[in-house]
Amino acid sequence: MVTGKKPVRARAAPMPVDHVVLIIKENHSFDNYFGTFSGADGTQLPHSANPPPQDPDHRHGAWLTRHTTAVRAQFTEQDIPAYFAYARQFTLCDHYFTDVAGPSTPNHLMLITADSPIISNPPRYRLPVGAPLFKLPSLPMRLEKAKLTWANYGGYAFDFIADLHGRRTFTSDQFAKDAAAGDLPSVSWVYAPHDASEHPPDGDPPPVGDVTHGMQWTVQQVDAVVRGGLWSKTAIFITWDDWGGWFDHVDPPNVEAWKDDGSHPAWNGTQFRYGTRVGCLVLSPYAKVGHISSVLHSHVSLLKFCETTFGLAPLNARDRAADDMSDCFDFSRPPAPPPVSQLRIGR
Repeated sequence: MVTGKKPVRARAAPMPVDHVVLIIKENHSFDNYFGTFSGADGTQLPHSANPPPQDPDHRHGAWLTRHTTAVRAQFTEQDIPAYFAYARQFTLCDHYFTDVAGPSTPNHLMLITADSPIISNPPRYRLPVGAPLFKLPSLPMRLEKAKLTWANYGGYAFDFIADLHGRRTFTSDQFAKDAAAGDLPSVSWVYAPHDASEHPPDGDPPPVGDVTHGMQWTVQQVDAVVRGGLWSKTAIFITWDDWGGWFDHVDPPNVEAWKDDGSHPAWNGTQFRYGTRVGCLVLSPYAKVGHISSVLHSHVSLLKFCETTFGLAPLNARDRAADDMSDCFDFSRPPAPPPVSQLRIGR
């Protein structure tokens, strides 16, 4: 078990949510996944093989040339039917942007700290022993200060952060066990094992890239929340960490430039925030039904939602100014029933 007892609030939360679940998948732009979703701001592209043949270049340098070099292909409802079903039953955000115009690690850091001192994946991608750590304020430490709880299920970026290194970390499969037992912390960061991450084939075993298999894993996590009796007081966000090198027809606003530290001098002054659009699904008994949110959101908006929900102070100027996802919810109406399991649909 993760907690063993209910968390204590710093003060009464303004919303009837005790648990926030952030399910973070890998490497797909909005058009690559939801470009054909009816009513959303998408565009139709050639259909991608499932799994795709290779992992598109999604480093910052590739992002700068994305208009001509990004892979123009997409998956459709037949590939990810449960995600389309969730979007119809709950809320899909179609102007949700990554916070860094680059790959995974800096965006993972943004999802924990609303900050990233890097714009590319570091050479120490999986953090060799003895590597220096980043000293950054974080949402987990804000939660602890307020006597609330958190857990990292399968994520690696927590180990880059000095205050979080080696703490409250569990395997990916532990989340479904804890959720089904009705024992989740205030905020859960949930990451799939590599084969179910939806990351295109990258040479790392086990084989990856089948987006339908990854979607089924996500559904299992949602189902576990429902089985554990936590649906009535939980908000679940499903999003993708970075653009993955896939084309998206909406250019993100340029709100922050990269200030280079000497590691990438050619990138100094290039766009840091925002990065490319990715999908974000909002599942909750209070999520608006069949709603497409076109408000500008980003990964940092999920931190702001947690701060608003649990009465926490912001970490920095980014989350202080961020939207808190409130347009995706209607807390004035009776709670909606849980979703019917989508596993049978995804087969």
